[in-house]
Amino acid sequence: MSGWPADGWWRGHGVGVAAPPAVRLPAPTRPAPTRPAPGRRSRRLRTACLLAAGALLAGCAGSAGNTGNTGTGVATTTPPGPATSGTVTGGPGGSGSTGKPAPGRPAGAPEHVVVVVMENRGYADVVGNPDAPWLNALPAAVFTDWHGVTHPSQPNYLALFSGSTQGVTDDHCPRSFPGPDLGRQVLDAGLSFAAYSEGLPGTGDPTCGQDGYVRKHAPWADFTDLPGSVAHPFTDFPSDYTRLPTLSFVIPDLCHDTHDCPVGTGDAWLRSALGGYADWARSHASLLVITYDEDDGGESNHIPTLVAGAGVRPGRYPVRGDHYTLLRTLEALFGLPTLGQAAARTSVASAWS
Repeated sequence: MSGWPADGWWRGHGVGVAAPPAVRLPAPTRPAPTRPAPGRRSRRLRTACLLAAGALLAGCAGSAGNTGNTGTGVATTTPPGPATSGTVTGGPGGSGSTGKPAPGRPAGAPEHVVVVVMENRGYADVVGNPDAPWLNALPAAVFTDWHGVTHPSQPNYLALFSGSTQGVTDDHCPRSFPGPDLGRQVLDAGLSFAAYSEGLPGTGDPTCGQDGYVRKHAPWADFTDLPGSVAHPFTDFPSDYTRLPTLSFVIPDLCHDTHDCPVGTGDAWLRSALGGYADWARSHASLLVITYDEDDGGESNHIPTLVAGAGVRPGRYPVRGDHYTLLRTLEALFGLPTLGQAAARTSVASAWS
């Protein structure tokens, strides 16, 4: 991640004042010295001590409140630098925006992982389909036996994000759950997390739907242990990929995720929106994961899922998996404990490397 920008410092400016011309006064007539009474001498001593103590305390207060003296006679404070775009960083016990310093990624963990969830297409609808040229040309590990866990959409997103469908069997909105969840796990590990949803009106907006955005596809909005600041419009997705959080989710709108539009529309959007990141990730220790929430309602719920990026050997992998398996894999990448049903799955990270 990039450091704080160097141009955020403030600088003070001193102003010189010319001394007035000296005025020569006649020497005063000195009276004969007298010895002060003991009481007056004690009062003078106490006054001098009080004045000295006051000056010392004032100096200490000034030193504590000013950290950036520029040497011009004006002490200044340094304002905080801007946070990484779209990113929330946490620490053990932190709220998501504050906490202990991040302990750093586990050895061998990716620097960044971006997970994209598309909609309502079976495996054969995408893999090998000439209407999806970008996805099929992507140098990726393609998992040929991957499945959604149920129908309809919302419980699949909850399964991927929390290891449980939370008893949800429909797409009703709003929902509210106390956790735990993957986002909170990442923050508590001192790493960073954010979600970028196309059409979301603004950061942390709790709306159930607007401009192609639907909250049923954004499970982080339902968990009360996460700050609203983790949820961002896709327009906040940084063009400088080094500013991405450790883990992020990307949710296209109802057309670009192929829920309401053809496979080719989704493929073109992925290439335009994330093609640059996919290329960058291969040489920057990062990964792109693309999956689908469910198929078109079939009993097998067979969905496309693929992983591209650094260290990934492209090919077809006949490994059976589902949303719980993907959750377990993400947890394993960052050394996190397992959530819910993910505990009964095995990470597939070793399959592509």
